[in-house]
Amino acid sequence: MLFDREAEPGKNRPLLAFIILTLLVGSSGTLFTEPNIPTWYAGLTKPGFNPPNWLFGPVWTTLYILMAVAAWRMWKRTGTKSPGMAAWGVQLALNTLWTPLFFGAHLLLVALVEMALLWLAIVTTAALFWRKDRIAGLMLLPYIAWVSFAFCLNYAIWQLNGG
Repeated sequence: MLFDREAEPGKNRPLLAFIILTLLVGSSGTLFTEPNIPTWYAGLTKPGFNPPNWLFGPVWTTLYILMAVAAWRMWKRTGTKSPGMAAWGVQLALNTLWTPLFFGAHLLLVALVEMALLWLAIVTTAALFWRKDRIAGLMLLPYIAWVSFAFCLNYAIWQLNGG
């Protein structure tokens, strides 16, 4: 169970901090997506496998929660100064950067290259987590799968729109 109701007060604060941090990072992207979805993004040619816009919010929320719980599990084992936690921070920063590149600056190719770096960072994080906590490593697999799909989507949008 994630939250231990019988535990001493404050025991669940680190988990809540990881969840809040990742959800705040994720929600920061709405500054760039909200104004651009009905305008710029709506005008792009998209591939047939482009999901409906409503799907992105629930998927990303789920992935951010999985990321947070995985990081919390890793933090419990290694503390903040470990290669796994450093990799987690790098992938979170790269995750945050993609949205302003794609939706804010409309740099489809730059966003694609950045997403390749993000994918590598996520795979590295998952491998490092796996070594210390297999469940934490496994929790990042849906994130890898979604970013793999998003990379294909970003590539197709770039190609269909003059790439």
